[in-house]
Amino acid sequence: MEEIEHKYIEVNGLKLHIAEIGSGSSPVVVFLHGFPEIWYSWRYQMLAVAKAGYRAIAPDFRGYGLSDQPTQPEKTTFLDLTNDLLALLDALNISKVFLIGKDFGSFVVSYFSILHKERVSGFIVMGVPFLPPKPLEFKQGLPEGFYISRFGVPGRAEADFGRLDAKTVVRNVYILFSRSELPIANEDQEIMDIVQPSTPLPLWFSEEDLTAYGALYENSGFQTALQVPYRSLHEQVNITDPTVHVPALFIKGEKDYFLKFPGIEDYISSGVLKSLVPNLQIVNLPEGTHFVQEQLPNEVNQLVLEFLSKNSKLQ
Repeated sequence: MEEIEHKYIEVNGLKLHIAEIGSGSSPVVVFLHGFPEIWYSWRYQMLAVAKAGYRAIAPDFRGYGLSDQPTQPEKTTFLDLTNDLLALLDALNISKVFLIGKDFGSFVVSYFSILHKERVSGFIVMGVPFLPPKPLEFKQGLPEGFYISRFGVPGRAEADFGRLDAKTVVRNVYILFSRSELPIANEDQEIMDIVQPSTPLPLWFSEEDLTAYGALYENSGFQTALQVPYRSLHEQVNITDPTVHVPALFIKGEKDYFLKFPGIEDYISSGVLKSLVPNLQIVNLPEGTHFVQEQLPNEVNQLVLEFLSKNSKLQ
C-alpha cells in the first residue's frame, strides 16, 4: 500500500483525510466507504484503477478514520457527507467524477448524483442499491433485536461497543455482516454478543486487515459512525426529480444479507430501481456477500474497469 498517498483537505471547517493514487490529469474515481469500513476497504480497487490509468481518491467521511470529528456528531446527516464531497471536489479542482459507493456510501452516491448531476460521469454501487433520499423503514416487520433498531437507540450501541476495544468491535461486525442472515439479537443479548470470541474471521479478511481497521476506529471512535448511517435513516431532503440518467452499475452479491431487508428485493426486481436509474446494469456475483469488494477483489476489479473503460474517454 506504500504507493497510496495520504493528505488532508479542509472542507466545511473540517480536515478530511483522503487516500489517493494515480495521475492528476486522469479521469477521477472517488470511492465512498460504508460501515464498519474506511478508505482502506477500497485498497484493491484503488490500486487496480490507478494501474489502468485513472486517479483514485478515497476519503474518510467526517468523524471516520483519520478525518476530523464534527463538533456535534449527533447532528451529522447524509446531506453533510454529500456537501463534504462537493466541497472536496471543489478544493481539488475536480469538475467531474465517477463515484463508487458501498453500503451507506451508496446513499451518498445517490444523494450526490441527484443533487449534483452535472458533476457525475457515472456511478457504481455495491452492498446497497441506488436509493433516493427518503425516510427508510427497514425495521418494519423485524424484531426489536434487529441490529439497525439497536444501533439507532442513542447510548445503547455505545454501551455495547464500549465493553470491547475498537478492533474487536470491527471484527464482530465484519463477521456479522459477511453472513447471509440478518443480524438479530435475542431480547437478553446485545448485538456484540451474537458473535462468539472463537468465531473465525472470513477467509478473505486477514488479521493484518483487522489491525488496520482497528487502529483507524481507535482513532475516530464510533460516535459519528452510529449517527450516520443508523440514526440518520429518517432524514428528509427536498428532491423534485430523483431520476439519474448517467451510466450506472449495481454489483450485487447473492449472499448479501442486505437483500433480506423488507422491500429491497422487490425494489430491485420490480422495475422501480430501473425507473429511477434507466441506464443501470445489475451484475450478480453468486458467492458475493456484503463485503464483495474485499471478498472478491479480482471479480469486482474487472467489473469496475470494464465500466470505466466503457464510459470514460481514457484510451
